[in-house]
Amino acid sequence: MEKKIKILSVFGTRPEAIKMATVVRELQDQSDAIESKVVVTAQHREMLDQVLRVFAIKPDYDLGVMKPGQDLFDVTGAVLAGLKPILDRERPDMLVVQGDTTTTFAGALAAFYFQIPVGHVEAGLRTYEKYAPFPEEINRVMTTHLADLHFAPTSQAREALLKEGVTAERVFVTGNPVIDALHLALQRPYHMEPELERAFTENKRVILLTTHRRENLGSPLQEIYLALRNLLYNYPDLAVVFPVHKNPKVRQEVAQVLQGLPRVYLTEPLDYLPFINVENRAYLVLTDSGGVQEEAPALGKPVLVLRDVTERPEAVAFGTAKLVGTNRHQVEENVARLLDSREAYDAMANAVNPYGDGQAAPRIVQAIRSYFNQAPPPEEFRPESKRYQMPEARAQIPEND
Repeated sequence: MEKKIKILSVFGTRPEAIKMATVVRELQDQSDAIESKVVVTAQHREMLDQVLRVFAIKPDYDLGVMKPGQDLFDVTGAVLAGLKPILDRERPDMLVVQGDTTTTFAGALAAFYFQIPVGHVEAGLRTYEKYAPFPEEINRVMTTHLADLHFAPTSQAREALLKEGVTAERVFVTGNPVIDALHLALQRPYHMEPELERAFTENKRVILLTTHRRENLGSPLQEIYLALRNLLYNYPDLAVVFPVHKNPKVRQEVAQVLQGLPRVYLTEPLDYLPFINVENRAYLVLTDSGGVQEEAPALGKPVLVLRDVTERPEAVAFGTAKLVGTNRHQVEENVARLLDSREAYDAMANAVNPYGDGQAAPRIVQAIRSYFNQAPPPEEFRPESKRYQMPEARAQIPEND
């Protein structure tokens, strides 16, 4: 029997956990060939923990780096210091990170210091603007230069990596595991909270709004919220569900513009299951989030991206998303177009989803095994349809957390 390969997965935020969940589960499912270990840094504590519960993932190590008032220096140093004894003890054959967080970069750097190969999930995303988004753009660029295997979600992400000198045989187009996670989680029974349910039963069309980007703080957020206030006045059948980010600067703008308005449902940040169920029932989505730009097209929801640039241009190219910036008139005009024109709405809702077919995690794990000569390389992901027929879950998520 071949020696098992030891894979150490490292993540620390809710978006990382969502996208790594099905990868970790796939690694665990192939326990005949793989020894899987999980480290969470808890860069986000509560938001991370609820995703771990949803997908029944029990970390082997928890660094608990989240501290009040922490900054990027604190997180980077804490992750490096926390991983050092774990890597020294475990000596994995590969460390796998996801995306573009401080945990991602620091985890890859720690592995490099131990000369441990690095696999990077969701590799190759670029805006080519150093501070947009900050610090994510530089985190992912630096992780690319530390990584040995690159799991590009799309062919465009692969091309970005090749242009930067990454060797072609080390790049695999896998699709994005966020789609795997979305459809697996939507199979779980879920009963919406009464306040959220009321938003859908009392209103004909519901916009899901999320805003949190650092570059949008201040007047850009105010512009977005003013646009929505005008839209609510002009469209009596319209409502907005808005899980408000905990950043005090976000909440300050919300309080000034949207607080107390009829048909505006302000909530605390939603856990993963409530969020994707709201997303699934929404009429359209306005967001400056990266992950939502990937999820919503899989659900047939048009996405208006409240940013000037995006590292996910595929959705724009395929027509499932549109960059509208933060100017109130542009936001209002683009939303109104989708509300007034069924043709415009259907063109976005029925466009091809470029991000996944629900099989990204198996491709990623097969690519890892191919690196260690345990399997042939996987076939690459090619977008073919907006949605895919949900397969039966490979391993059912327990109903009770």
